[in-house]
Amino acid sequence: MHYEEIISKLKSLSDPEAVKGMARYGINPKNNLGISIYKLRPIAKEIGKDHDLALKLWDSGIHDARLLACFIEDPAKVTGEQMDSWANDFDSWDICDQTCTSLFDLTPLAWRKVVEWAERDEEFVKRGAFSLIAGLAVHDKKASDKKFEQFFPLIKKHSIDERNYVKKAVNWALRNIGKRNLALNKQMIKLSEEILKIDSKSARWIASDAIRELKSEKIQIRLNNKNKKV
Repeated sequence: MHYEEIISKLKSLSDPEAVKGMARYGINPKNNLGISIYKLRPIAKEIGKDHDLALKLWDSGIHDARLLACFIEDPAKVTGEQMDSWANDFDSWDICDQTCTSLFDLTPLAWRKVVEWAERDEEFVKRGAFSLIAGLAVHDKKASDKKFEQFFPLIKKHSIDERNYVKKAVNWALRNIGKRNLALNKQMIKLSEEILKIDSKSARWIASDAIRELKSEKIQIRLNNKNKKV
């Protein structure tokens, strides 16, 4: 499927009412055709992995084309420069999260970019750092607990960021690490209790919400059962 054909297909699926609905959930309506991810993923499957096409689709600036780009991009061909360039283009939480948890977290550079992006000032680039952590916690099955421990100071440090899209991603990262296994669960509950003592409204929200889920009966049963199978 060629670039022009794909753009034409996407425009034919445009749904202005869906764009309005997305805007109510904080998704940027600019250059947005309102196409559901559930419609984009089958298109991506039909196209297959295509690095050059992914780059062109991203450069189109069309919201939906960028989502499609991160679904068809080959993680093995993604460079650090590309990751930085795309991150600089993040203008909505859904683009940030889909790119970080459907593509960037599958690249060898993901761990390094977490550390770099966490110190950036731009709201969605910084969110990207913690979205990456959330994605790595789920998708990198071989990573040791030690690798995730390097992120503990970052989570604590940036828990005071009051910006909505950053604090929610910090919370997401904390919870996902804590749901990885029983040992990390205990460590993240301890970290959350430390964060809870910080004089920051954001930190208190992040910590209390994480503690509530990580200590929940549902999570504890799942992790204990998982631990017995190891």
